[in-house]
Amino acid sequence: MSTAKRERQRENRRMRLAADEAAAKQYATRRRVKLIGIAAVVVAAALAVLGFLQRDNSEPEPAAEPAAEPAVEPAVEPAAAACPAVDGSSPRTIDFDSPHPMCIDPEARYVAVFDTSEGEMRYELTASETPLTVNNFVTLARWGYYDDTLLFRTDPSIDIIQGGSPHTNDNRDPGPGYTIADEPAFDADPETGGLTGPYRYQPGQLVMARSAGPDSASAQFFLTTGPNASRLDGQGTYVVFGQTDDAGLAVAQSIIGLHEPGGSLGGAPSRDVTVHSVTIEET
Repeated sequence: MSTAKRERQRENRRMRLAADEAAAKQYATRRRVKLIGIAAVVVAAALAVLGFLQRDNSEPEPAAEPAAEPAVEPAVEPAAAACPAVDGSSPRTIDFDSPHPMCIDPEARYVAVFDTSEGEMRYELTASETPLTVNNFVTLARWGYYDDTLLFRTDPSIDIIQGGSPHTNDNRDPGPGYTIADEPAFDADPETGGLTGPYRYQPGQLVMARSAGPDSASAQFFLTTGPNASRLDGQGTYVVFGQTDDAGLAVAQSIIGLHEPGGSLGGAPSRDVTVHSVTIEET
């Protein structure tokens, strides 16, 4: 074979190798670009999912019923739990970092005087029988916790009026920042797992509201106004800690007489019923 022919063959082989190498580099480049694109899509999807989960965990579910948004108030640092002045002169405080110490004398007599837009109601408190619950209510009242709040719920089906929500004036109120122990500790029904307690309900009582779990009461209360309150006897876990007289019961019954049905809680008064103050008389 001539030298010229061998040179042409080597040159052709060199060109094929160069072409193959170029093709391989081009394929590798395209593959890197494709992988980078896939990775970018995966990362973007992951960030989107993470953002959705964070949003889902941070935003509360909407209320079952449309409701006006509560007024936005500046964030307040919770106050250290302490006993307020017995004359009610301490500055109004509605957020605390823990339950209060024992500020009452369980052997003393306490009367809670509700000054409302519909009249006055006086409840004699059962300090010797329910000292933890009475201590909590008396202490909050002396801090002004209940001042200028609404009795936001009426429910004739169980004859109750509910209040005690200074932040939102509804049942979604976050409370004072703590809960108190059940008094006494309630038993769990072996069949349903629900709590059962000893309390029985009749007209004229001052009663702590609570959720289903143990030790869940904090500040919301309700007033019983008629015989339908006995429908709560099967639970018996709402602590009764006060009783009004005939005059106070008449005012409570006039308030529930303003009932208009609606909403998830049964209804509310047809006009705002305001608790101007709850003052404590001690003897």
